[in-house]
Amino acid sequence: MTASPRPLRIGVQLQPQHAPRYGHIRDAVRRCEDIGVDVVFNWDHFFPLYGDPDGAHYECWTMLGAWAEQTSGLEIGALVSCNSYRNPELLADMARTVDHISDGRLILGIGSGWKQRDYDEYGYPFGTAGSRLDDLAEAMPRIEARLGKLNPQPLRDIPVLIGGGGERKTLRLVAQYADIWHSFSDSESYPHKAAVLARHCAEVGRDPADIERSAEVAGRNLERLLADADTLTGLGISMLTLGVNGPDYDLSRAEALCRWRDRRRRSGG
Repeated sequence: MTASPRPLRIGVQLQPQHAPRYGHIRDAVRRCEDIGVDVVFNWDHFFPLYGDPDGAHYECWTMLGAWAEQTSGLEIGALVSCNSYRNPELLADMARTVDHISDGRLILGIGSGWKQRDYDEYGYPFGTAGSRLDDLAEAMPRIEARLGKLNPQPLRDIPVLIGGGGERKTLRLVAQYADIWHSFSDSESYPHKAAVLARHCAEVGRDPADIERSAEVAGRNLERLLADADTLTGLGISMLTLGVNGPDYDLSRAEALCRWRDRRRRSGG
């Protein structure tokens, strides 16, 4: 597979955990825009995913509304919003509203959900992995239909990002509905997952090249980070996303990736 012709983009997932004040996150978003990050994501959970399980944590979509007002150039979204927590029509309306607040910079990231504690403590039925994916499959056309009915309409066709790599159901939904696929794959597992997605695209009559590819870039030291970035882009992945944790939100690796992206753009790579 050759390198993607899409422009390289750097995403940062500001994990909304362990920040004793929201101001830590507000400052991190401002710094992301200053250093040239293309997309800033949060996540849709109710408790920290690691570290102190009862540590400080903030809600996803109210935060996206704040980011929409605070920022002016970068795109924003959830990586990813949990389908289980909101009526699909309501989620469509929320997305349209944040799209307007941001002047058309929202990415609608969505997935089927997986963290049982979120479900149990907030009173949502957990079901099974299969039932949650079935719920997502039922929700996607409802979201599309509601977006088409809202007044005013979104400022753009809101890009849909679907996260996950389940080969039978998730990748089928990616083929049907996604503009962006976040694979949650590493460089070893990605080629197989991409081949499965291509088969689903053929079945639904879609060109797999129409779907932007996104993945997390790993590597704690700079050399490993940039080597991983080179490897992933060589596989056709054009959005590289880095997770950054509170409370300090150290963006030094994100800044290095932005410089790497700029060098690649100047060289035509």
